[in-house]
Parts: sequence; C-alpha cells; structure tokens
Amino acid sequence: MTSLAQLRKFQSTTITAFHECYGSPVKPPTENVWRIGNVTWTGVSLQTLLDIAQPLPEAQFVWSEGLDFGEFAGVTADRYQKDLPIAKALSSEVLLAYEMNGEPLSKNRGGPVRLIVPGWFGTNSTKWLCRLSLQATRAPGPFTTKFYNEEDPNESKGVMRPVWKVEPNSMIVSPCSDAQLTDSLVKVRGWAWSDNGIKLVQIRVDESQTWVEAEVESRRDFNWQRFSTAVTLPPGTHQLTARATSSSGLKQPISGRRNHVHTINLEILG
Repeated sequence: MTSLAQLRKFQSTTITAFHECYGSPVKPPTENVWRIGNVTWTGVSLQTLLDIAQPLPEAQFVWSEGLDFGEFAGVTADRYQKDLPIAKALSSEVLLAYEMNGEPLSKNRGGPVRLIVPGWFGTNSTKWLCRLSLQATRAPGPFTTKFYNEEDPNESKGVMRPVWKVEPNSMIVSPCSDAQLTDSLVKVRGWAWSDNGIKLVQIRVDESQTWVEAEVESRRDFNWQRFSTAVTLPPGTHQLTARATSSSGLKQPISGRRNHVHTINLEILG
C-alpha cells in the first residue's frame, strides 16, 4: 500500500501528451468523436514502482482499478478495471499522475491519482486509482471483456482487438467549416496525432486524386503535432480533406472507421 504522500517522495516526471476519448463502447466505431486535447501530466513513472516490485516472469499484465462504480449498458461493476501489457507498463512515459497542467489533479479529473498511458485511448488511463496488481492474464472485468474492444481491420472479419493504441488521426482547425473567404490563397492549419507520432499530413482539394503535402511540426513527448500548408482555390464552394500518416506508415482511412479523414466545406467569394 502506497499513500499519496509516499508517492510524492519518488522522483517526479512531467510529460505532455495528447489525450483522446474513444467514445461510447456500445456504438459502432465509425464516427470521429473529436474529443481530443493536449495535457501536461506530472507524477511518478509506473516503471519506478515496478522496478521495486520486481515482477515475476509470469507477470504479463498490470491490472489497474479505479473507485468509480455503477451500471453501464445493463452491466453493473463495483470497480473500473483495466489492464496494460507489461511491455507498455514498463515504458517510461506511463505515469501515476497527481498533477495536471501544473495543478493538483482534481477529483473531477480522476484525482488524487490517475494512471496515464500516453499514446493510448483515455479509457486505459484509469481514474481515481486505488489498486495496481501484476497478473498473468488479462483483467476479467466488463471494461476489458465486454466493452472497449473493436474489430481489427487488419485481420479477417470478426477478429477483435482491445482499444489500446491510438491510430493516426487529424483535424483541420483553420479555416473553420462553412467559412466564406475573399482571398483565393487559403492557409490550412490543424492538428495530427497517433501513438507513435505523425510523419506526414496531406491535404486534398475537392475530389482530386492529388494530395498536397503539409508541413508537420516535430513531436515532443507524446503531444499532438501542428500541420500547415496553403492552397489556391477559384471562386465557388470547395471541400478540404486532411489525411495523416503515422511514423510507422499507417494511413488514416477515408471512411468507415472512427479515425476517418476530416473534411470541411468552404466558399471562395467571387
């Protein structure tokens, strides 16, 4: 048992990371919910505690449990329970966080201590953390067995995978959708993110087969990355679409997945 006061005596780590909500686990993962932000967390590396614990060879997962309870979609649970593969748990970026953006982690944000798993969906970052344990198998709770699993697009139909890593995603933030502009030179800016970073963002005008490569800022820690470019458009209505490619070469799908490409409409006034 470790108290908050004891936890604060360990060396602290601060990391900035995008934080994305997966959305409802009872809906098909075909809509981009756009619940995404960039957060600076401070806490203790989970690796620090695991080094002290000295996991046995059979320990393949770290189970995390939070104090939230109740009924969801007809299923009742007395704890929120998730798991991390030991390889991810031992990564230096995984934190037991007690500060958010330089302030003590509030109860509304999962405090006083919350597990933070950069690069993975927020559902893995257990709030109101009360217990960690090393186990040989995946956690048996409903939020690993019934909820937060999705069909793997890289496998045959019906093969499921856990909702863990965030695949490449992007959004255009300027210009805003349905903007009316007088200048034909349109500056396009936005954000892109994935578990292992973004190496390329491309912009498409209307239904063209040509994609224009945008400039992408380098990633620091696990933060999202700004992209920008400019396109020249004739008078009339147009669509702009952004598509990101991760550092490992995975591309955003055009449609059919929760991280499908982002498209905005705009008008160039004549």
